[in-house]
Amino acid sequence: MASKAISILGTTGSVGVTTLDVVARYRDRFRVVAMAAGRNLDLLVRQIADFKPELVSVANAALAVELRARLTAGSRVEIAHGLEGACAVATHPEAKLVVSALVGALGLRPTLAAIKAGKDIAFANKEVLVVAGEMVTRAVRESGVRLLPVDSEHNAIFQCLEGRGRDSLKRIILTASGGPFRELSADRFAAITVEQALKHPTWRMGSKITIDSATLMNKGLEVIEARWLFDVSRARVNVVIHPQSVIHSMVEMVDGSVIAEMAIPDMAIPVAYALAYPERLPLPHLKPLSLAECSRLTFEEPDLDRFPCLRLAFDALDAGATMPACLNAANEELVAGFLAGKTRFIDIPRHIETIMRRHPNSPARTLEDLLEVDEWARAEARQLIGGTPKAA
Repeated sequence: MASKAISILGTTGSVGVTTLDVVARYRDRFRVVAMAAGRNLDLLVRQIADFKPELVSVANAALAVELRARLTAGSRVEIAHGLEGACAVATHPEAKLVVSALVGALGLRPTLAAIKAGKDIAFANKEVLVVAGEMVTRAVRESGVRLLPVDSEHNAIFQCLEGRGRDSLKRIILTASGGPFRELSADRFAAITVEQALKHPTWRMGSKITIDSATLMNKGLEVIEARWLFDVSRARVNVVIHPQSVIHSMVEMVDGSVIAEMAIPDMAIPVAYALAYPERLPLPHLKPLSLAECSRLTFEEPDLDRFPCLRLAFDALDAGATMPACLNAANEELVAGFLAGKTRFIDIPRHIETIMRRHPNSPARTLEDLLEVDEWARAEARQLIGGTPKAA
């Protein structure tokens, strides 16, 4: 069997690293032909040496020059940079599957380029569907490609729905760990530090998604993603807090049956399923799930008063048009501001709500419409951050 050629957008991020780990265990089945990374050249150089892609893209021209200087003299890899380089990686002629794992709206243009080039997408960039869900899903239908979810929750739903008609689906139930502040009283949120927010209780992820998990914005973005991935209304997507992160999500069918996907919290499982779909790959290096060791699986309703980001995501989905793009851009800027110590944890949802109220919501007819909203919301967020006290 010929190996499947893949391109990876976001190769030095957590999903990219996990993808390469799976590829390394199945080198007879997969080969990496192109990689797009950001600024982590130390890791990227090691990845190039190990997987020998034909094309690599980095964030900018200066990093491209530095990368070339750090590669061995005999290296024949082509080096590109910027948005154009990422799109070249996404549309590499040999790639059959593109792993879309860039963080944030940055992945929008490359993912759309890959879809229009006829590539199947292993989809780990929820922000792309949040910003441009209608546009992306329309492009998927027109190109006849597959959108294979990698987020653990959406991959779980995808598995639960395999072989079942969509007309038998009643609702989707997204599970959330609740993050590190699930039991913290609201009067202590003002003192939350970056270090505390980055200590996720069950998952090891990049800093942006970890903060989003702490605010529950990550779950809100996943609600919007689920609406587009599975073509369901907002009313048919529910969220439940499940601190053990053993059940990765559930579906309820019209007859009352609830089907759940369960596994240890390890991204190798959904990544491997997306890479090999419709087959399954043995992953013997992972610890098997032991329900006896889990002892108890608990569930609770999310607290929208303490975690208003989830409510704001529901509001954005209800508003539709360009409001989800506004929500996403404001959140990205505010999370970056929090990580840089320029704003407080509690100001993330406060400022997002202010920006959403200011946003003149309107239909998005083109990609440029969405990008204009993205730029406007980021500018609004930066202005608000400028007058915010630093984190305690």
